[in-house]
Amino acid sequence: MNPDTSDSGAAVQQLPENANRPLRDGEVYTPYVPALQSPHEFTVKALFFGILFGVLFGSANAYLGLRAGLTISTSIPVAVMTVAAFHALRRFGGSASILEANLSQTVGSASSSVASGVIFTLPALFLWGLHPSLLQMTSLSMAGGLLGVLFMIPLRRFLIEREHGRLPYPEGTACAHVLVANEAGGSHARNVFIGLGAGAAYKAVTGWARALADEAHLKVPFLNKGEVGMDLSPALFGVGYILGPRIATVMVGGGLLSSLLIIPAIAWWGEGRPPLYPETLLTISEMSAAQIWSRYVRYIGAGAVAAAGIFTLVRSLPVMIQSFRIGAHELKGRVDAEVDSATHPDRAGGAAGPRAGKAPRTRLELPLRVVGIGVLAIGLVLTFLPAPFGALEDSLHRLVAALCVILFSFFFVTVASRIVGLVGVTSNPTSGMTIAALLGTAGVFLVLGWTDLAGKAAALTVGCVVAIAASIAGDTSQDLKTGYLLGATPRLQQTGELVGVLTSATFVCLSVLLLAETFGFGSEELPAPQATLMKLVIDGVLDQNLPWGLVAIGVGIAVAAELARIPSLPFAVGVYLPVSTMTPIFFGGMLRLWLERRSRSKAEAIGRRDRGVLLGSGFVGGEGLLGVAIAGVAFFQGARPAGIGTDWLGPDWLVGSVSFLVFLVFAAWFVRRVRG
Repeated sequence: MNPDTSDSGAAVQQLPENANRPLRDGEVYTPYVPALQSPHEFTVKALFFGILFGVLFGSANAYLGLRAGLTISTSIPVAVMTVAAFHALRRFGGSASILEANLSQTVGSASSSVASGVIFTLPALFLWGLHPSLLQMTSLSMAGGLLGVLFMIPLRRFLIEREHGRLPYPEGTACAHVLVANEAGGSHARNVFIGLGAGAAYKAVTGWARALADEAHLKVPFLNKGEVGMDLSPALFGVGYILGPRIATVMVGGGLLSSLLIIPAIAWWGEGRPPLYPETLLTISEMSAAQIWSRYVRYIGAGAVAAAGIFTLVRSLPVMIQSFRIGAHELKGRVDAEVDSATHPDRAGGAAGPRAGKAPRTRLELPLRVVGIGVLAIGLVLTFLPAPFGALEDSLHRLVAALCVILFSFFFVTVASRIVGLVGVTSNPTSGMTIAALLGTAGVFLVLGWTDLAGKAAALTVGCVVAIAASIAGDTSQDLKTGYLLGATPRLQQTGELVGVLTSATFVCLSVLLLAETFGFGSEELPAPQATLMKLVIDGVLDQNLPWGLVAIGVGIAVAAELARIPSLPFAVGVYLPVSTMTPIFFGGMLRLWLERRSRSKAEAIGRRDRGVLLGSGFVGGEGLLGVAIAGVAFFQGARPAGIGTDWLGPDWLVGSVSFLVFLVFAAWFVRRVRG
């Protein structure tokens, strides 16, 4: 291990000096735990805590995604909570190594990627009136997660080892630093646990007891139908702090464009006109601002998000092509080397490295035959078992869908694994990749004449598997980077990712089913914005009955954002979602900017950033878990908890005002904790 000495003379653990830069000619990276050491790594307690924290944050992320259309990376929160749990075990005579903590966060972080792919797609089945079973949802989730991990295995040596320092993998590198910094003590984890408790307590008051409103709205005078609002959500507030001021500002800018320009413009233009398609009953004059958003602005936002996602892919096309070409070359090289090594044992240790028996511990990884057998088995399951593509009864149809899954997954896993190395998981264009996969699959189905509801559902399930595969590939890449810096055994991490997928898929899907039964998707509580977008894409291709004029306006907004050099995808998401969802995100981002600028030193700014990110992650977990708990209670009791209600506060304007003031007090407490 690599101790340094601080000014006080105390030993400080840190990564090697060359952990964050490219290696010079002839230079070798020696990890934090050298290959000659073999501490405990793949243990029962590491798996237990990884599965436990993965289930908790996977369920919470599912709730967040269905409510706000985005999720967060949970690697660092899971890592610090694992460290805290291991330190607690030491009080009872137990022990744990840093590699066990790393393995635990590897297992736990897989759940968030599974949740992202599920909530981006499968709720659309409910919106079509279909009700997928837990078996179908779980099998799709497992297929996507397993494909993402398996296709990433051949790329590890090139992307993680040979591109060391050139591909920074920001979340993976940050997670390694956090684990090293917390090895001597788990004080950082306190902020995650406090955030969990605070987020759950606030949700209990607003969502369970319903003693306070969870939204505050303000009508804008002299602006017809003009209205701004704020979702009083600790989780969204925490997401804003995690995202930072730039993205938060861009997103709220899109929301304000909808609420203060587009909706009033539609209200002015529609004054005195009969009902306008897609609305067939109410005139625009009779509609509220929320109804105008639902019937018109949502299609404009969908066009903006779809166009921005495609623009993001096009902008990444050179990197995608290069990544795919290099990935295919590396895969071929590994296949040739393994065949050569098996045929001529005396040649082991060539291009693909030493054989498993002679390689250093830090270079051992799952063999390619595991990849081949796994992909073949998944393809056969998708083709011959009816559960995954439940709407497709014919095996030929399922075979076509399975081929689309494997081809799109292989391409986008190769792409995502490299892109996240450059820009991080939060900037991984999963939405754009999913839309591209949906467009490609829907195009194939259109040519084959499969345009009925079964064809739509099958196209969506293909997109679900591809979305999970691309998402989990990004997470796997970051985790393998963490392991490379720390000195983990790659094949144990890869096995841990597979375990994380298999154990979290059922719980994530069960949470989604509970939320569907309790709140319903497309509701005010859970609008499921990403899944609604995917449904619109498939309907548009197969039915060709979208209000294309509104969609074209959205495309024009995305083009204008690109020309103005504004990040088009977050801006388009702001247009697509209600402004009340964006406002707390903006509030959190601005508070982060203010707190960091008011810091007296760079170290203090970094400390405030880290404390705020961990608290914000806790808010997401606490509010999300309480949301799932409410759904569970409602499912077993047959109704939501009655709660106290807000009648005791008086009229609606007073309810909103008091609720907003309580949220400001909550934010002030957050600021006090972050300042330290």
